[in-house]
Amino acid sequence: MTGDAVDAPAPAAPGPARRRRWKRVAIALLVLAAAAAPWWGPPVLSRMAFFRVRRVSIVGARYTSTRDILRQLHVDTTVSVWTALRPLEARVAQLPEVRSAAIRRKLPGTLVVTIVERVPVAMVPTPQGLRPYDASGLPLPIDPSKAAVDVPILASRDTAVLRLLGELRRSAPELYQRVSDVRREGDEVDFSLPTLLVRAMADVTVHRLEDLGPVERDLARRQLAVAELDLRFRDQVIARLK
Repeated sequence: MTGDAVDAPAPAAPGPARRRRWKRVAIALLVLAAAAAPWWGPPVLSRMAFFRVRRVSIVGARYTSTRDILRQLHVDTTVSVWTALRPLEARVAQLPEVRSAAIRRKLPGTLVVTIVERVPVAMVPTPQGLRPYDASGLPLPIDPSKAAVDVPILASRDTAVLRLLGELRRSAPELYQRVSDVRREGDEVDFSLPTLLVRAMADVTVHRLEDLGPVERDLARRQLAVAELDLRFRDQVIARLK
């Protein structure tokens, strides 16, 4: 029995979605191949418009202006994400508010800039008004009228006290947040808390300041109102009641 011969149907032309999918696969393979040969890969990929910088993501900026970071970075859509990152990191780290900067690529067209800021630990009176200072004793170019700077007020610039406040902020943040202002008189330093005054010697340590916690809890348990806690005497915390 014979039958009529039938031509096989011609394959359908690939649609736009399929072409885009194959393009993405081809680019992914190219990126993998370039990663396996890093000495020649980035120069090749940097010539492709697909890897031009289209977005910059900034992480860690609280006091530093995004506009300042972008201006310091100085990249636009003519720059490839495969450009050298170390020079870009060095540029951003030159900003006075920035302690360090790290940049990574997020393919195909994003640079992620992560910064660590020099944070204020106190506000110090100056002829121009209150100015934020960091733990190293350096002033910061932060305008308190434009950025919320919730830190203690230090009566005068004192690098030792600023360093102590930096350590307190890092190691005992709950206690640090309670300090409203600090004043040094000779060998002594006073810390004003919301409901009491803490007196200590100028060489007081964070560990010694943490002795306040158990004493305050004991006084609260006994329902005693305290006006002052004195740390100036070795191994003692003297409470003066209201």
